[in-house]
Amino acid sequence: MRADFFHGWRRAAIGFALLVAAGSASAEGEHALAMYGEPALPPDFVSLPYANPDAPKGGRIVMGNTGGFNSLNPFVLKGTAPWQLRFLAYESLMGRNWDEPFSLYGLLAESVEVGPNREWVEFTLRPEARFSDGSPVTVEDVIWSYDILGRRGHPRYLGFAQKIETIAQTGPRSLRITFNIKDRELALIAGLRPILKKAQWEGRDFGDATLNEIPIGTAPYVVTDYEQGRNVTLSRDPDYWGGDLPLRRGTNNFDEIRIEFFADESVLFEAFKSGVLTAYRETNAEKWAEQYDFPAVQRGDIVKSEIEHQRPSGMTGYAMNTRNPMFKDWRVREAMLLAFNFDYINGTVTGGRQARITSYFSNSELAMRPGPAKGDVRALLAPFAGDMPPGAMDGYTLPKGDGTARNRDNLRRAARLLRKAGWHIEEGRLVNDAGQLFAFEVLLRQGDTTAQSVFEIYRAALARLGIDVTISTVDNAQFSQREAQLDFDMIPIRRSLSLSPGNEQRLYWGSDGAQRPGTRNLMGVESDAVDTMIDKLVNSRARGDFVAAARALDRALMAGRYVIPIWTSTVDRIAHNKALEYPENIPIYGDRIGWMPDVWWHEEQSK
Repeated sequence: MRADFFHGWRRAAIGFALLVAAGSASAEGEHALAMYGEPALPPDFVSLPYANPDAPKGGRIVMGNTGGFNSLNPFVLKGTAPWQLRFLAYESLMGRNWDEPFSLYGLLAESVEVGPNREWVEFTLRPEARFSDGSPVTVEDVIWSYDILGRRGHPRYLGFAQKIETIAQTGPRSLRITFNIKDRELALIAGLRPILKKAQWEGRDFGDATLNEIPIGTAPYVVTDYEQGRNVTLSRDPDYWGGDLPLRRGTNNFDEIRIEFFADESVLFEAFKSGVLTAYRETNAEKWAEQYDFPAVQRGDIVKSEIEHQRPSGMTGYAMNTRNPMFKDWRVREAMLLAFNFDYINGTVTGGRQARITSYFSNSELAMRPGPAKGDVRALLAPFAGDMPPGAMDGYTLPKGDGTARNRDNLRRAARLLRKAGWHIEEGRLVNDAGQLFAFEVLLRQGDTTAQSVFEIYRAALARLGIDVTISTVDNAQFSQREAQLDFDMIPIRRSLSLSPGNEQRLYWGSDGAQRPGTRNLMGVESDAVDTMIDKLVNSRARGDFVAAARALDRALMAGRYVIPIWTSTVDRIAHNKALEYPENIPIYGDRIGWMPDVWWHEEQSK
């Protein structure tokens, strides 16, 4: 693909009249688009099923992040921006209903239309859509947004950009995007790209924006105040254009959303206990059970809410960088898994209250099944059987410890695998035939006290194998920079996975991005089997084919032994001020982006 992003741009101008004619002759656009089947909500839906359309407006919510920030542009590689900005301050042509696996409804666009095989998608903008400065959202802004994100945006936008054949205006408020590959999910991904204001960046370098060059968006919230590295305040726009849309009714209820930054998680928690923060997400079940007896909880000023969900576990754990020669061998990676005494670590860190992640899609029908691959899953993987590590075809389960702190049996197995991989003990240290010491660095973000506790235990186990481990804790900016430059041996990884996995899987573990700076494929996965299963996912038409592809992908990734998985939970835990309320109906995705703070509100308390 050429660097100018739209290699078919010249043809777009020539074919403009034809596209207009084709658009006028085709069927009328729809209000929504689903990945599979039909959207659940009708054209006349009143609000999202998990929103309260009568929720009061007002009040504030204060949340906390660890680390800091040196950018307020969440769309570029340069700098570190608060992750919440992308979702609170910017909108796309369509928005998600988080009570369906993957369906989109009109937001900036009033309608959507696709080709017979989704080889193209056409959007028609709402005439009332406005940026926060009051200017109208135009087709030119939309086309420019796709262009600039593909050329100067974060690398996560590049994959989609490379799949666009042409993009052209087809009417006063409409545009059509034609794709150059078969990929049924692309039409939905197009609907989720952020839309920015072209005129703001005339004569400026979008990819090299300074801290005070905040992109103008169309969303209900705008950044109204900030102190670099310390806090960001977003205020609800009183002139927001879309407040009466069904997708927005009962959402974005707070007048103010504030994000405070702290050095580490322990300081952040103390800030919550003292009332600086009004909401806190807890991921540690042991802490939830044992450390929430402070006075504000006892008085009833703080409420502990447990939110059930039906989403896959995703993958949380510690990724091994296979670009490092010592982690290239699957036997070494299996040895790392054997040395990780999960039962003991889990008992020490979480009190044993959380179950281990057993696969990338565990807790869902998309997860691989125990034992040998069967039926469609086996047929999908069979062409790659000779190239995948053991376990993909016959079944793979994570090593289980012997129940003791020293984990002797697994350490013996790990030592045998390391010997087979060319490593042996010499004067108490693990070396290869060239005399190279087996030593690696774990990169941790400052404030990640849980990971530090885990690796203090893990380092001691690895030392018994003769492996030297350095734990490096760096600030938020350094961590982001080193992660983007792939400058690590082992690193924490968290990949939330949906009930409709698709093109994001290419970002997470596709071969195309394995060697690219800024990639989300932290492990450096380069597997024909993985790439093929992702292709099958995004092009499946029948639900059964889709499920088989997901289970086959799960097997290929688990057998690859790229990550040391840790724990998961079937509930989300949020402690919050009693004045913060949420609707009774919970979406199938639970507490994920699009729920808190989106559908929460502040309830005035009677004195």
